[in-house]
Amino acid sequence: MADFVDQIEGLKRSVASVIRGKAEAIDWIIAALLARGHVLIEDIPGVGKTTLAQVLARSLSLVFSRIQFTSDTLPSDVIGVSLWRAERGEFEFLPGPIFTNVLLADEINRATPKTQAALLEAMNERTVTVEKTRYRLREPFLVLATQNPVEYLGTYPLPESQLDRFLLRISLGYPSADEELGLLRQGGVESEVELVQPVLDGGVLLDLQARVRAVRVAEVLLSYMLELVKRTRSHPSLALGISTRGGLALHRACQALALVEGRDYVIPDDVVRLALPVMAHRVVLAGGEVGESWSRSEAERAIIREIVDGTPVPL
Repeated sequence: MADFVDQIEGLKRSVASVIRGKAEAIDWIIAALLARGHVLIEDIPGVGKTTLAQVLARSLSLVFSRIQFTSDTLPSDVIGVSLWRAERGEFEFLPGPIFTNVLLADEINRATPKTQAALLEAMNERTVTVEKTRYRLREPFLVLATQNPVEYLGTYPLPESQLDRFLLRISLGYPSADEELGLLRQGGVESEVELVQPVLDGGVLLDLQARVRAVRVAEVLLSYMLELVKRTRSHPSLALGISTRGGLALHRACQALALVEGRDYVIPDDVVRLALPVMAHRVVLAGGEVGESWSRSEAERAIIREIVDGTPVPL
């Protein structure tokens, strides 16, 4: 028990040494990693989303790749291409940037739906299929995607099927005044990113991921999670509530967060903390779209917050 607590604390300290004042966001992303999930960071440009992904990969001694999505990014730019080699009389597959451990899908909502769909199989099954040949991705595999509000020009909203592949949707927000002043004094954190040293290797991370399933969840907490899920399905402001997959995602995320907090059991506060980042992006508002992406996201969060506040928490 003490070993894995020290390992996770070391990882948290390493990331927090560069990404300051975002302790909860760091906990959530590490929890997603341990739960073998993916994270969508929805926020305005310039608040440290790319830096966070780089620091996490460096802290874990993992292979890091970045795709800067644009409207002309093609599926082959993500998964790779097969080229004909005349001298050998056969096709050779050249892997794309998705063959990595930590993939930063930067500004994913600037890509067309067809290109966004190229990530679905990889995120769900850890495989990529090219011309009937299936390739297995590296383990561990984490997609950190960033999304800017649709108010920015040249963006496409993510479809429900794509959103459902993300375990968590979070926002980083602006740093505090003191932290931002410190960043201005030092001229940014680029030099600090280069100094980050690995604190965990891939083998240790895989072992930690295996431990997540062993985290205990009391029957009363399972019933509490299910009640939250059921209330989304009957809420008058929602056309579509949380699916069974969403309920399983909440369960797995709570197990992982408990491990991040140094426990081998889930407590009610884990469920309350994770309800918004796990559930809000999985519901569909009634009456069509409400404004742009930012407005929809806030409306979704408000409804989940209302459901959580109105559901008795088991003691």
